[in-house]
Amino acid sequence: MIEIVGVHSLDHFTLTVPDLDEAHHFYSVFGLDVRRAGALLHLRTFGSDHVWADIIHGESKQLKAIRFGIYEKDAALFSERLAGIVCNRPDGVKGTGIWVRSPDGLPIELAVVPKSSPDEKAHFALPPRISALRGAAPRHLLGTVKPRRLAHLAIFTSSVPHSIGFFQDNLGLRLSDRSGDGVAFMHGPHGSEHHMIALAGSDGVGLHHSSWDVGSIAEIGQGAMQMQTAGFSSGWGLGRHVLGSNYFYYARDPWGSYAEYSADMDFIPAGTQWQSSDSPAEDSFYQWGPPPPADFSTNYETSQS
Repeated sequence: MIEIVGVHSLDHFTLTVPDLDEAHHFYSVFGLDVRRAGALLHLRTFGSDHVWADIIHGESKQLKAIRFGIYEKDAALFSERLAGIVCNRPDGVKGTGIWVRSPDGLPIELAVVPKSSPDEKAHFALPPRISALRGAAPRHLLGTVKPRRLAHLAIFTSSVPHSIGFFQDNLGLRLSDRSGDGVAFMHGPHGSEHHMIALAGSDGVGLHHSSWDVGSIAEIGQGAMQMQTAGFSSGWGLGRHVLGSNYFYYARDPWGSYAEYSADMDFIPAGTQWQSSDSPAEDSFYQWGPPPPADFSTNYETSQS
């Protein structure tokens, strides 16, 4: 049996924003457990101690770093594999693992941490009926939608093909599907959803969106309503993607990127030889839903620099 050496999870990301109070409000309304820790914010999902993101103050919104999880047995192999491209930990970012930079200069940490990506397809269901006669509960009984975990990140890159090669050769990720050189989706070899990283073509690095798993289409719709009611009226959805198959709603944050409610994404078990596709964008971006915003693919991290 061939031993698989590859990252097992997307574990964490670090983002700078110009206003931490604004970030606290946005992510709290979105349904995350936002906690202040000195001069930064920790993003958790309710019921879990895992810190999915650090939000720190900066002059503008910028994706500062991402962390992937690796198994302890693979640490020495990764150290040897990455010896020629290691870098120093960036200022203001935590992490004592192996640090490298992507072809666009994005700092990436590989750290020995427990696997946080799912080992099987996440539970997905219709909400229960409130009685044999009535199906939908009154609005005052709905409560707040609270995502279960970080599902994936979509990041901008100046070259989708170069980034595919980097993540394959160095981190052991595998190509799930792509649409030419415009976008690509990559999964982990130890069992993960269709993508833990999406790569979108742009003029440089940046965060397009963070995606958060919920359990039903109803929760996506309710999440969209809770964002809109709180004043975050810009977004995209409800809809369904083709590549990955997930249902979605994207809530636009105050800095031009998005937080996505995602449900029912395809799952690729460990050991599966997934046959990747290369599909035209007009046939694979989304199966149904409203048209996306005109600036949906704009990288505001490079346009503001």
